Amino acid sequence: MKIKISIFFLGLVCSLSAQNNDDTSRVSTETAEVQKDTVNNANKIKLDGIAAVIGDYVILDSDVEKTLIDLKNQGASTEDITKCQLLGKLMEDRLYAHQAVQDSLLVSDDQVNAQSDRQIQQLSTQIGSIEKMLKYYKKPDLESFRAELFEINKLRMLSEKMQGKIVQEIEVTPEEVRQFFYNIPEEERPVFGAELEISQIVKQPEPSDVEKQKVIDRLNGIKQDVEENDASFNVKAILYSQDPGSKPRGGLYTGVTKNSGYVKEFKDVAFSLREGEISEPFETMFGYHLMKIEKVRGQEVDLRHILMIPEVSEEALKKAATELDTIRQQILDGKYSFAEAALNFSDEKETKFDGGLLRNPINFDSKFELTKMDPSLYNQVRNIKDNEISRPIREDDPRGGAPKFKIMQITNRYDEHKADFARDYIKIQELALREKQFKAVQKWMKEKIEDVYIQVGYENKDCDFANNWVKN
Repeated sequence: MKIKISIFFLGLVCSLSAQNNDDTSRVSTETAEVQKDTVNNANKIKLDGIAAVIGDYVILDSDVEKTLIDLKNQGASTEDITKCQLLGKLMEDRLYAHQAVQDSLLVSDDQVNAQSDRQIQQLSTQIGSIEKMLKYYKKPDLESFRAELFEINKLRMLSEKMQGKIVQEIEVTPEEVRQFFYNIPEEERPVFGAELEISQIVKQPEPSDVEKQKVIDRLNGIKQDVEENDASFNVKAILYSQDPGSKPRGGLYTGVTKNSGYVKEFKDVAFSLREGEISEPFETMFGYHLMKIEKVRGQEVDLRHILMIPEVSEEALKKAATELDTIRQQILDGKYSFAEAALNFSDEKETKFDGGLLRNPINFDSKFELTKMDPSLYNQVRNIKDNEISRPIREDDPRGGAPKFKIMQITNRYDEHKADFARDYIKIQELALREKQFKAVQKWMKEKIEDVYIQVGYENKDCDFANNWVKN
């Protein structure tokens, strides 16, 4: 399989190589120099220099150079990127992180380690193996790679927390949206691409009671082995869990709160157990779980879980597809409208009460812009004509569970058009909110630059920075 490094990992690669020289944080602010001759101390060679200092964070000249090199190596266009721009971005990130520490917006080591483990798993899968990953990033061993990831992720997570705090309470009123839109000259108003409204009816094949009981019995056996024979829950999760997100970490999830995005049944069990306690097998929409509480920290818990998904028979799969074929024909025969059939027959609770209408996960609007549509969804609908109903489409579960089947319809199609206030209100609202957030961040940045110790290296003082890093 051809290796393709995603944009997400591009930033990671850039940060990784930057780590080779500076530890990224809290190093001496003296320029690194080495004697050319031990006899003549006057002749020295400059190995590296301080590009900038932001509070407790230091950026070396080599960090900027290596970031630019890595961008080129990853195929990114660097023609319009200057070293001054890269330095400015690195300075912004460290100012956020510095202020996060000052404001006690801390992230736990467990959270950082969990993120690093997820990245190692994703990178090694994408590149082919742990060994190939280390060779690709020119790292001698996994521990040094993990240590560098820890520093990178800690800085990034601190930065994200600070940025989130700056904008978390910012909202826009309908009047602000209106003023934002009508202040844009008509010839400069944005153009929105072609969009679709999509409806679907879903049938989810169910495993038999016999298969469900098999899974429950297996989980009970694991629970007994851990409690009575001191077996490792961590190892059991690595061996048997079907949750790809936590399996490599022994089923570990850290920092789980009651407001986390886990399903209700999962959180209910998590906050009903004591530290060290193992649950009985319980069911969620994903399958059956066994959970162990590792650590309780006030309103947060760290836990491990094992997910097992009952098998669905081929007979059940065929039955689901056949049912959808029948429903499709009944719609075509006029017995039901698509919306009525969705309400009566669809197994997808999120869409059935809305006539099967899909919602864009980004903004919960009913419209999907073609150029920004998820590739898997685009492939499902690209050949469906207006008001046509597709044949049953199989959609496999990325978690390894049973596939589901769906029939789909293009409910509405909107051509590319210049922004219209009534028609595109949600998108215009998003743009107005982003502008307000951007202004808030700029105001915060300007104030903090005045308050925080910042020193820009002599060779960079002539940079035309977007922010006033070189204080006058």
